[in-house]
Amino acid sequence: MTTIQVSLGERSYPVVIESGLLSRAADHLAPLARGRRMAIVTDANVAPHLDTLARSLDTAGVAYEAIVLPPGEATKSWAQLEALTDRLLELGVERGDHVVALGGGVIGDLVGFATAILKRGCGFVQIPTTLLAQVDSSVGGKTGINARAGKNLIGAFHQPAMVLIDPDVLDTLPRRDLAAGYAEVVKYGLIDDPDFFAWCEANGAALLAGDASARVYAIAHSVAAKARIVGEDEFETTGRRALLNLGHTFGHALEAEAGFSTRLLHGEGVAAGCALAFAYSADLGLCPREDADRVAAHWRSVGLPDGLAAAGIDASGATLVEHMRHDKKMSAGTLPFLLARGIGRTYLDKTVDLARVEAFLDAQAR
Repeated sequence: MTTIQVSLGERSYPVVIESGLLSRAADHLAPLARGRRMAIVTDANVAPHLDTLARSLDTAGVAYEAIVLPPGEATKSWAQLEALTDRLLELGVERGDHVVALGGGVIGDLVGFATAILKRGCGFVQIPTTLLAQVDSSVGGKTGINARAGKNLIGAFHQPAMVLIDPDVLDTLPRRDLAAGYAEVVKYGLIDDPDFFAWCEANGAALLAGDASARVYAIAHSVAAKARIVGEDEFETTGRRALLNLGHTFGHALEAEAGFSTRLLHGEGVAAGCALAFAYSADLGLCPREDADRVAAHWRSVGLPDGLAAAGIDASGATLVEHMRHDKKMSAGTLPFLLARGIGRTYLDKTVDLARVEAFLDAQAR
């Protein structure tokens, strides 16, 4: 068992990583239940894992109520938020209770936001069941839903009480979803850890093929990296935490063009977005072209998109930049970009000319 602490003063919490942890989850959840019924929120695709968690709670004598939502990005909506909060109120959830989010990033984001606003804030626990959620969205307290104008535009910072990660649940994850989550693993190497990127180049294929030790190492390394950055900049005020958005400005624009649908999964958008960020940095003369080519080559080697065409996006630069204008990071008409001076040398640039980005994207589409 590996435990990584997210150090945030009174909001600190542990991230526990252990194979088979889901079957022993009640050991961690029972003290939070306080003898009351726990609400477990999940989606229809996570039924086998719900059964495992339910058996653990039954054995420990912890009462629970399961709320099963539709799967998919469309669940991060006002309608589902209203339905979930109404149901939690019907169950009598109190401010001192903890709601369990069992699922991928969609469930974690939605439950986190619902508990942030329910009775002005109650507790929740993340039990992520996808690689993307295990290495990224379950840690750090960013919660929210999507709006017509864009992704994650409505939300709140709300830290979980704990995160329980069982790498064994990834055995049932479709290969495409696993690869999409892997994009967030590689991101940590691209930000400030070139040795970890080299590890990914050497071990990424094995991780995706089912190598258990590679998965555990990648998860623990990624969580530790994110915990360190979140601990330094919880609310993204200094710019340090913004580094975690590498690939997301380009990627979210691609996702928006794809209608936030299964046409392009979030992690696929991040992969293509990272490739575009490095290619744009190379075009500006900031980053060695061979580094940008190396990033794109790694995405191709594991079956992830390395640009617009590979992501299935056929749109003008103007269209994609218009999506970017709805980014929640816009400030006084300026959109900060994560650019790179090389692998492991990412930085925040607040002087990017969107007209130049538009021209760059048009050139990429040709």
